[in-house]
Amino acid sequence: MGKVSVRDLIDQFNLKEIISPEGLAEKTFVTEKEINRPGIQLAGYFDYFTSERIQIIGRTEYTFFGNFSLENRNETLKKFFSYDIPIVIVTRGMELREDFYNAAKKSNVIICSTEIITTRFINKLSAYLEDKMAPMETVHGVLVDINGVGVLIKGESSIGKSETALELIQNGNRLVADDAVEIKRIDDGWLSGTAPELLRNYLEIRGIGIIDIKSLYGARALNLNKKIELVAYLENWDPKKYYDRLGLDRDYEEILGEKIEKIVIPVKPGRNTAMVLEVAAMNYIQRKTGSDAAAEFSNKLIDVIKSKEK
Repeated sequence: MGKVSVRDLIDQFNLKEIISPEGLAEKTFVTEKEINRPGIQLAGYFDYFTSERIQIIGRTEYTFFGNFSLENRNETLKKFFSYDIPIVIVTRGMELREDFYNAAKKSNVIICSTEIITTRFINKLSAYLEDKMAPMETVHGVLVDINGVGVLIKGESSIGKSETALELIQNGNRLVADDAVEIKRIDDGWLSGTAPELLRNYLEIRGIGIIDIKSLYGARALNLNKKIELVAYLENWDPKKYYDRLGLDRDYEEILGEKIEKIVIPVKPGRNTAMVLEVAAMNYIQRKTGSDAAAEFSNKLIDVIKSKEK
């Protein structure tokens, strides 16, 4: 799980810094992507208080808190700010009460505000944290959007991954990443792949060098990120090895704890690997919609055999 500095958070959402001791925002990090609205804490109940999360105070809880006596509020604020809180954000541009401000100031806690209404701000903040703190790894390969299916092409160096991707692009498919693919697990079962910023738009072809796909083929030939649904492993054709000829076998590769369907494509001179991958992507879509050609053929074959045995 990643982390986000409070300074990056402030800059990203253009937050107004009400209390921000010098240098503290740069040294403080958010390590939890979940967000807490401390309404029940401002009422004085601190059991199960998730203080390590960003604390969002909206108009509802802040107005409710103002109904308590000054003595009660001071006691609650003392307890609230005794915890190690990364940042407190007040929405709707609300002004802080003097007691709240003084308690925060004494405790050296970062307090910021935003003009955005609470629900909308939480939605934006949650999406940002989900993206920045998602588990991530970088793998060697090429990611191509083939007929709407994110296909991660892997294989040994010089097997022809980039050349295959180039032919796929010429056929109207879209490049996501070449050589290095940054993969994030956004949600359970959802792996999103993208290119490192330095390599974005570029493809390396041995004998030619680096080419700019956007300049050569236009923006339609690129996709900034794509869900990975299929892994295609390219390997040199081995006549002694068994390759699935019906498509009944299912193999999987685990990436960031998620199982992604994997196919092995044997490569040899004269074989159109790009065309094979296009068919593999369309076949994948067909199976997802409930039509499995391999299973249907197998069932028909079994019926024929049974009929001949009678």
